[in-house]
Amino acid sequence: MSASPSPPRPPGALVPEVLRRARARAILLVLAAAAAFSLAGACVKALGGTVPLAEVVFFRNAFAIPALLPLMLRHGGLAALRTSHPLSHAARTLFGLLGMFGSFYGLAHLPFAVVSALGFTMPLFLAMLSVPLLGERVGWRRSAAVAVGFLGVLLIVRPGAEGAASLDLFAAGAVLLGAVGWALAMITIRRMGEAGEQGVTIVLWFAIGSSLAAAVAAIPVWVWPTPGQWLLLAGVGLVSALAQVMMTNAYRTGESTLLAPFEYSAIVWTVAMGAVLWGELPDPWDAAGIAVLIGSGLYIWHREVTLSQVVAKPGNLG
Repeated sequence: MSASPSPPRPPGALVPEVLRRARARAILLVLAAAAAFSLAGACVKALGGTVPLAEVVFFRNAFAIPALLPLMLRHGGLAALRTSHPLSHAARTLFGLLGMFGSFYGLAHLPFAVVSALGFTMPLFLAMLSVPLLGERVGWRRSAAVAVGFLGVLLIVRPGAEGAASLDLFAAGAVLLGAVGWALAMITIRRMGEAGEQGVTIVLWFAIGSSLAAAVAAIPVWVWPTPGQWLLLAGVGLVSALAQVMMTNAYRTGESTLLAPFEYSAIVWTVAMGAVLWGELPDPWDAAGIAVLIGSGLYIWHREVTLSQVVAKPGNLG
């Protein structure tokens, strides 16, 4: 007896399954990218300040450029570099370099997880700066979340604390300044996107511009890396490029409202790497500050999602 035919698939049933798979793949890519960015940070920290900061920034971008060449070729080769916004690219490069210098300096002087946590202040600064620079309105809910987030920063930094629990305040300030730089870079990217600039053009010009600027800054302090340092510097650039490609592919196939929270998985990797490689464990104050910062960032993300789905009255923006 022949087998009974399987029941017909309802029309459109395949679409949700394909969508679920695409979303699952995008989430895995974000998780992998967060782990890769953490690994790149570990390479910077492993250098321990033995290579000048400008040189580290140069190699981070120089080693990433070859990985971006296939992207450039897929978008018309040199035609992908055509732009009518050179000043915006220069500003984006400046802000991005500020972000790199701040985070890399912090990695050489602070516990790994603390640098990662302080880096998550970027959404807080982005919410603050969007008001004067983008004309956005931030209601009391997001304003309160920003204030709570900076309370988390105070729990981590604890200015005025004495003894082994106190951190290098200058290094912590550098990381926070770097977060401001990343926020300004995001605002500049948003403006260029609204003006019609392609994403590939923005990525390529940043890689080229930051490499050239860092090279000029590195010349007066240049030291020739040892074989071990070469491996770490190559790891910083290549792993960062791989992470960027994975993150870009994730956001091309999945909704940002779904994926953004998974970027916070980086804190798990940095805590684990810090504990295993350098014996760093967050104390209770650091753990509380990290939790507050992440909670604040997730709430701001939640409000962004809510406001993007609901047509709110001007007076009700939260």
